[in-house]
Amino acid sequence: MNRRKFIQTIGLGAAGLSLLPAATLRAANGKRKPNVIVILADDLGNADTTIFDGWIKTPRIKRMSKEGLTFTDFHTNSSVCSPTRAAFLTGRYQQRVGIVDVMARHLDTPSLSPKELTLSRLMKQGGYRTALFGKWHLGKELENNPIHHGFDEFRGYLDGCIDYHDHAKEWFNGLKIEPQKGYSTHLITSNSVDFIKRNKDKPFFLYVAHESVHLPFQTPADTVADRKPFPKSMRWNRDRIRPKYKIMVEEMDKGIGEIFDTLKKCDIEKDTFVFFFSDNGATGFGSNAPYRGGKFSHYEGGHRGGAIAWMPGRIKPGTTTDALTVGMDLLPTITDLVGIKVPPSRKLDGTSMKDLIFNGADFPDRKIFFGYEPKLGTALRDGQWKMIAKKGKAQLYDLKTDIAEKNNIIDKHPKRAKEMQAAIEKWAAEMLIEVDARRRKMPKPRK
Repeated sequence: MNRRKFIQTIGLGAAGLSLLPAATLRAANGKRKPNVIVILADDLGNADTTIFDGWIKTPRIKRMSKEGLTFTDFHTNSSVCSPTRAAFLTGRYQQRVGIVDVMARHLDTPSLSPKELTLSRLMKQGGYRTALFGKWHLGKELENNPIHHGFDEFRGYLDGCIDYHDHAKEWFNGLKIEPQKGYSTHLITSNSVDFIKRNKDKPFFLYVAHESVHLPFQTPADTVADRKPFPKSMRWNRDRIRPKYKIMVEEMDKGIGEIFDTLKKCDIEKDTFVFFFSDNGATGFGSNAPYRGGKFSHYEGGHRGGAIAWMPGRIKPGTTTDALTVGMDLLPTITDLVGIKVPPSRKLDGTSMKDLIFNGADFPDRKIFFGYEPKLGTALRDGQWKMIAKKGKAQLYDLKTDIAEKNNIIDKHPKRAKEMQAAIEKWAAEMLIEVDARRRKMPKPRK
């Protein structure tokens, strides 16, 4: 099976799914259903904010952590943009929809099919007003626009990144290009605030997809001259970029604060569930400490980072959880929270975190796979154990004693390695990734 045939095959999974009739806007107890806001940062490292005492002061994100539940073992489904977003919006492994790699001009990664059953479509079907402001990165074609995926409103861009200032030819309003002047981080915030004000009297689902802190590294004060092409020696100069990086994160933090202030002014903060995370780890200009690796990596720094759930009066403030959770858990969590049923025929890979978040309940143990074939191979988390397998080689780590993944102990645990190898092979077969199997055959554990 070639790559394109493989992509076509797994892209058919949602075709023909029937949607459920619209749900009531009030819960069983007669109260209004909660609003839902998902805030997604871009390329933000685990230690880039003050969630875990990082190097950039982010008082609004810190406040969210103090008032909500902080996840210490939350992961995105991938260490790169597009697959993470596909998994979050579908509640499924990204392999099921064919988006294993980042969408870029030189790759043949498909777009997210409008036939896919997304969180936004479910929320809209359930009577929610839905909106996305910011980055899409799941298809540049008009037929793949967010409007065709259940979003009532979309202001932002379709590609992986744009100039933070000069984006007139790439900034959409729904299905049409409609420029908005301003710094993209500020625009994403202002559009979100406006949406909240306009919809404060009815349930809404808002997806705030920040560009920050993705390249190009630009601050609000940068002029055209500041953004001109740099000499090769300065283009990726850390001393030049780090100060800009810091300001970019701070501007995003201010915007998050504006959203919380708006919820309070509209007197709907206790009616609103907010979840914050990053789409993957940082590049070399941020910090993923204490984890190894970063963006484009199967090590923990590539896909593990601080996530926060916030809902005053419903979530116990200042709490943490070390439950192994992942981005694809958001769809079942949110639909569970608002009482929207997912069609029984729809296979979800995620698990609802509702009882964990609101009641501190135990979360079920399970295996979580991170597939990025053929570039990175496949990784598997099984409790404290982590295996990374690629091109005939495998690594095994015990994260309980080696959170930085410094010591490959595969030779010391042959039984454990064999079990995890078998689990990866079974998962890969289910995900139809045989196309890359010959490139990433794993060695048999030594006896």
